[in-house]
Amino acid sequence: MRSSSDFSWWPSWRPTSMSLLKTAESKILARIQNNLWARFVKLPNQDRIWTLTLTNKTVHKPAEEPPKTPLVMVHGFGGGVGLWVRNLDGLSRSRPVHAFDLLGFGRSSRPHFPSDAAKAEEQFVDSIERWRQSVGLESMILLGHSLGGYLATSYAIQYPTRVSHLILVDPWGFPERPKAENQESQGTEAVKTFRPPRWVKVIAGIVSFFNPLAVIRAAGPWGPGLVNRFRPDFRRKFEDLFDDDTMTQYIYHCNAQTPSGEVGFRAMSESLGWAKRPMLQRVHLLPPSMPVTMLYGAVSWVDSSSGDKAAEIRGKAHTRVMLIDDASHHVYADQPETFNKVVENI
Repeated sequence: MRSSSDFSWWPSWRPTSMSLLKTAESKILARIQNNLWARFVKLPNQDRIWTLTLTNKTVHKPAEEPPKTPLVMVHGFGGGVGLWVRNLDGLSRSRPVHAFDLLGFGRSSRPHFPSDAAKAEEQFVDSIERWRQSVGLESMILLGHSLGGYLATSYAIQYPTRVSHLILVDPWGFPERPKAENQESQGTEAVKTFRPPRWVKVIAGIVSFFNPLAVIRAAGPWGPGLVNRFRPDFRRKFEDLFDDDTMTQYIYHCNAQTPSGEVGFRAMSESLGWAKRPMLQRVHLLPPSMPVTMLYGAVSWVDSSSGDKAAEIRGKAHTRVMLIDDASHHVYADQPETFNKVVENI
């Protein structure tokens, strides 16, 4: 099988660069009203994590008031900090908010990832812990979306004293993949349990041969148009903020760079719908004292019954499962006001 290095001629053919990604992101972040500090956080191994820190510019707390536990937001597969544009101001009204590009995604460093699922997961989780140490956070409210939810849970299992509340938004990788014979015997039930949208099916058909987003890079100058065609929802979700293709350009430039994090994701997944190491097999390792809230889009392709199973596994531990009406997988963008209110209440 060919590796990404076999296609070293692609960069000159595809219309992307880190500079173009920076430009697209800058246009998005210009919408932020609160105090914003954007910088690279260098890890001990010299990897760099692109990080945003937001604080409320209008509220000055009394000196004697203890600082509030910060909220840390972890994006999903193929995403980046720019996707939180509808949430950062609202959520930073009451406490500091940190958002970062996962290792191997967005503007963060893009190192080599191992092909072993457990080792790839550990590389992601280790980078989050080293990031926390470098930023100097003692504890945090940890929020993860999709792949970010999976990694946030893994992190909370390994570093429970650092997480005061775990918020999982349409998390990927929780259920076990049904066996073929079960799918046949259950018929429509199996289909109902997992019915991904068209773009997921298209990418899933490619993933067994290449890295998941190789098609975007292979499309060269047609790559941006491909993103617009298969993910028109991203433009619609943010159309009141941008009347052009700013968001799809951002998504394109996030994912047309040299593959790294997606290599780690591919190592961790059997297909885009299933994890090799399902998280439901490990949620019992979360300490009972750690509150967990699981937010699902009511019309998402991610099955919310995994949340109910997680609550059942955790028994008397605080586990709350909530569905947000009229929201798909990208809950935070589909219903930002409701999402922000729910998170603020937490």
